Amino acid sequence: MNAVPTDPLLRIAELPEVAQAVDETRGLVDMLIGQRVLRRRGSDVSMEAALRGARASAVLEGADITLEQMRSGESEDPRVKGSLRVSGELGLLVETWSRAPRQVLARLHVLAAADAVGPAALGRPRHDGEEVTDPLGLGAPPSAAEVTARLSALSALLAARTEAPALVVGAVVHGELLALRPFGWGDGIVARAAERLTLLERGLDPNSLVPTQLGHEQRSAEYVSALRGYLTGTPEGVAGWVVHCARAVMDGARDSLATCEAIRRATTRS
Repeated sequence: MNAVPTDPLLRIAELPEVAQAVDETRGLVDMLIGQRVLRRRGSDVSMEAALRGARASAVLEGADITLEQMRSGESEDPRVKGSLRVSGELGLLVETWSRAPRQVLARLHVLAAADAVGPAALGRPRHDGEEVTDPLGLGAPPSAAEVTARLSALSALLAARTEAPALVVGAVVHGELLALRPFGWGDGIVARAAERLTLLERGLDPNSLVPTQLGHEQRSAEYVSALRGYLTGTPEGVAGWVVHCARAVMDGARDSLATCEAIRRATTRS
């Protein structure tokens, strides 16, 4: 009799539909990473991905903002300003992420919510009775005690050795943070940033070229539906969420491939 795997993330990764989605995503991201234009213009593609991802994350939180308005930097919407700050600092947090995830989550919340909540609430998990925003319509959040326990479990999961692909780890991190809404404001911005950090730190997208938030925003109805499936905790629900996250990563990779092509054409004309 085969032993039951003790790596919970690997058990998720071995589900057939998840394994296929992971392989397809890896292939597309590798195609992006191999683009010749990145040798000279990689920073431009990364900056564009950061901007597009920040806009998408703000929109999912309820902001109404176009990409052109995002470029102008004139919006005073705290969701927009917070998303931009988070996106701009991700690269500085990669090395700390797996070693001190609670510290990084606190920093992400400070960046996301600096214009929306008081100083005493920045970077700390919420208390019972505090207001919790619900832009995705998920309903009542878990208690503060459950948030504390599950954040500790998530930190332990990130610190543990796993053979699961980065995509699976990132999807679980994202799903857990959305399920918990640990801070009460800006939790979606934090959760989507944590997913991106995981993909950066674990090598799927080491150069920060893929705006995964864009894929979630383009599939916003599927995003919420898949998240509700994740919240059930069933194998089918968790697998459906991971597959959705894979599709979002592929959408982001396709967007950056289009950016590469636009740069190539502009360079050829000049």
